[in-house]
Amino acid sequence: MSLQEIQERVEKESIFVEEIFNEMKKVIVGQQKLIERLIIGLISRGHILIEGVPGLAKTLACLSLSKIADLKFQRIQFTPDLLPADLTGSLIYNYQKAEFTVRKGPIFTNILLADEINRSPAKVQSALLEAMQERRVTIGEDTFNLPEPFFVLATENPIEQEGTYPLPEAQVDRFMLKVVITYPEVEEEKIIIDRAYEIESIKLNKVISPERLVKVRDVIQSIYCDDKIKDYVVDLVRATREPEKFGFSSFKDLIEYGASPRASIYLIQCARALAFMRHRGFVTPEDIKAIGRDILRHRIILSYEAEAENVTADNIIDKLFDTIQVP
Repeated sequence: MSLQEIQERVEKESIFVEEIFNEMKKVIVGQQKLIERLIIGLISRGHILIEGVPGLAKTLACLSLSKIADLKFQRIQFTPDLLPADLTGSLIYNYQKAEFTVRKGPIFTNILLADEINRSPAKVQSALLEAMQERRVTIGEDTFNLPEPFFVLATENPIEQEGTYPLPEAQVDRFMLKVVITYPEVEEEKIIIDRAYEIESIKLNKVISPERLVKVRDVIQSIYCDDKIKDYVVDLVRATREPEKFGFSSFKDLIEYGASPRASIYLIQCARALAFMRHRGFVTPEDIKAIGRDILRHRIILSYEAEAENVTADNIIDKLFDTIQVP
């Protein structure tokens, strides 16, 4: 397929993106980045971890997106007493038939909001993350495929650490993006106050069907990505593992572990999704830069020395993007 044909196909298929934004803005004030990342996750088959204080419309955004895309939505509040079976389902004994029957859990949905995922024990986190990776669940001796599309939005609260179970680094790696959201601007908060009592009466229109979402993913995969862009991505990711080879000797003692190959895969995957949302049939270095922080920040494991010097993963990522040559 020629670049011209790809461009025409992308322009035709990506019209719905603005429609989703317009519908979301009916109920969500500001939070442009959050909305954009939600759409990226949905159309590129990736899961998202969000860090933000309570009250920033995370649940509302997720619920609104499910209505706009005509998808089933479930929310689970993760707590210390939650069991894996509460999430995935279990076998229930039927006395009349003298046999066990399967009762599926809330994970069998299209969009799952895992609220405060770091408040549940490791077994529950592991059950969710396994389902995210394999996209299937085993209950008893039977294995069930999860619905398509299946999209997990997990939240972490940064201000309450007591009674939490931090996600292991290897499991956090399964999230395509980690998005950090902050408080709204002054004018945005005034609009939020005025709109607070109107939310329930606002009707959201269905913009895209689940079937079309699956087809859109094929279009995204066809978006052209030059080998020079791939080389750029590989250099960025390898620089987090071998900083001294890329002229970042000062980072050697600050980075305990660099980003995994998943980072390279997701950088290209998300860049294609971002190009699609901007009605382009090809990826540019700016697409990589725009999405890079959210893909790399949870994959760079910092040393104690970095924490002592108040160096963050975002500081390192910014330096990489400022220094590594753009094709």
